[in-house]
Amino acid sequence: MPGFDLNALLEQAQQLQEQMREAQERLARKTVTGSSGGGMVIVSANGKGEIQKVQIDKQAVDPRDVPMLEDLVLAAVNSALKAAQEAAAAENPLSSLGGMIPGFPK
Repeated sequence: MPGFDLNALLEQAQQLQEQMREAQERLARKTVTGSSGGGMVIVSANGKGEIQKVQIDKQAVDPRDVPMLEDLVLAAVNSALKAAQEAAAAENPLSSLGGMIPGFPK
């Protein structure tokens, strides 16, 4: 049985760290969207989950029904954030380990 190679392990850890940094950079550049009300409210976020833009169709703005608009915005934001989480999971170089490490997401 060959001896334990600490240098090889450290090199792999550095490579993994670089892959994670590159994934974070790609996520910051990636744009995802979420919408509600048949596209009346559209929210754009980057892959890190930071909201970048909110678009509201004029037809969605009814001063007599502000709660409806609030619900549409909330639904679109949640949709965009879910898309950002999915993008982050797809970019994660460790995602292939899901289920192999206790507590690591599948």
